[in-house]
This record gives sequence, C-alpha cells and structure tokens, in this order.
Amino acid sequence: MKGMIIMKEFYPEGIKTSLKEKSFYTLAEISAAAGTDEILEATALLCDEGHNLIVELGCMKGVIPREEGAIGIKEGRVRDIAVISRVGKSVCFTVTDVSLNKNGEPVALLSRRRAQQRFINEGVENMRVGDITEAVVTHLDSFGVFCDIGCGVIALLPIDCISVSRIGHPKDRFKVGDNIRVILKSISEDGRITVSHKELLGTWAENASLFTAGQTVSGVVRSVEDYGVFVELTPNLAGLAENYDTKVGNTASVYIKSIIPEKMKVKLIIIDSFQSSYSPFIKYFYEGAHIDRFDYSPPSGNKKIFTEFG
Repeated sequence: MKGMIIMKEFYPEGIKTSLKEKSFYTLAEISAAAGTDEILEATALLCDEGHNLIVELGCMKGVIPREEGAIGIKEGRVRDIAVISRVGKSVCFTVTDVSLNKNGEPVALLSRRRAQQRFINEGVENMRVGDITEAVVTHLDSFGVFCDIGCGVIALLPIDCISVSRIGHPKDRFKVGDNIRVILKSISEDGRITVSHKELLGTWAENASLFTAGQTVSGVVRSVEDYGVFVELTPNLAGLAENYDTKVGNTASVYIKSIIPEKMKVKLIIIDSFQSSYSPFIKYFYEGAHIDRFDYSPPSGNKKIFTEFG
C-alpha cells in the first residue's frame, strides 16, 4: 500500500500557512532557493494591471509574472482569473532569480507554474487511481467542486461523488476553503484530474451503527416525494420518513422507527421540521492511503452498491 502522495512540499496552497509554517524568509533563504526547485509559500499582496502577482516574502517583494502564474496561462488554456483570484491568499512558487530594482532594492522573480509542474511530475505522475490525498475546496459549481490537490493544481469532484446522500448543490456539503480528503478517480489524456469523496465516508453498516431504533435524532430533508420524505442522517446515510409537510433543506427531528440492514433501509417518523443551519458532520471512516474497492452495501444486503478504482 502506498503512502499519501501529497508530501510536505506538495501541500495544497494555504495548508502550510494554516500549519503555521513560515511564510516570511530571509534574504539568504531566498537567494539559496534561487535557481532550485525548492517550493516556498507566501501571501500574494496584489495583482497589477499586467496580471503579475506581487508576493510578500518578508525580506523583499517577489513577482510572479502573468505567464508564470499557473500552468496553461501562457497557452490560453487557463483564464487569468486563476491568477487574480489568488490575491490575499497563499501561493506556492519557486524562486527563479534575485536582482536589484532601479532603487537598488532586491526583488525576487518567482514562478508558480514551475511549482505546479514539479508537483505534476513528482506527485500526480506517481499517483494511481485509488490513492487518497488532501485537498482544499477552491470553487463550488452546480455540477461539482473544484479543489486544490497540491500547489494550486485543480481537480474536479463531481456532485455525485461527494456523498451517497444526494444533495442539490455542493454548497449543501462544502464551503470554499474547506480542507477535505479525496480519492483519485481518473486522469484524462489532457491532464484533467477527477476525484471522489463518498467512499471515505463509511459504508451503510458503519453509518447505521451510529443509530438505534427508538432514538430521536436530527437530519436534513433532501427530497420530498409522493410516497415519503428522504432525510439525511449522515452524508452517507438517509432514511425514508412518512409523508410530512416540509421542504428540501429543512432540519428535521426524526424518530427512528426501524433499521433494516438486508434492505439497507432506515424507516423514520418526522416529529418536527424547521429552518436552521444544521448540517450533518462529515466523518471520515477510512483513514488509509489507498483504496481499491469500496463496498457500500452490507454483506447481507439484497442490493450491491460498490466502487472499484483502477
């Protein structure tokens, strides 16, 4: 079994800062890093009219030229928003040169693109489908989540891969800046990376074991049908309640009538339903570094639900 691919130097942008690793450097440290592939991280102060990022290094300012702001900017495959959106946030980079400006002050020339390329060459290229790694949510869209899996390299987490319990929009589960764990699902020939998440959130049996018939617990209404109401108890477990006047997104207090493993069913009775900010806690049941197959359904289940990686 392989270890997690994201090594210390290949964290998603901002992780080092959150871990309180240094983001200010001495002149000697910046000079020593010049011309090497060492990856550093600091905060982008502003983006000038030429879409060059200005970075605060502590001992001096650094400049990431527009075309060095991200892989694909130069070729037109990536829009400039990938650079502009980093203002006020941490960015990864390598130091390509240190020189003096017209005022005799040292200025570092930096490249975020080279840091990303090193991550792809040494990280992504060595990953295999089923590997698990860290990620940071960068953008939410109706069809899925874009997340940084290292040095600003973005992967797509499709909405149907977020959790077993269906949600209407990724914002129902995540917010920008969330630190999550994901599983490599595929890498296309053009380098597009797709990841999954639901396989880390536990099987039906693992989630059902958190509850007992006779309990009254909180959940979120995810679907209202003619035959009943689906209430999410955890991100990977929903139960069916009898008809009730409620709407999608409401919090529901539900009485657990029965739990039936062979049918993978949790029967509920809604006691109350109301608007609130409640959201089921995301618990990672699987803490390993790689997974080949995920069997969601219990062995005694009549229906088999599984995911195979690779």
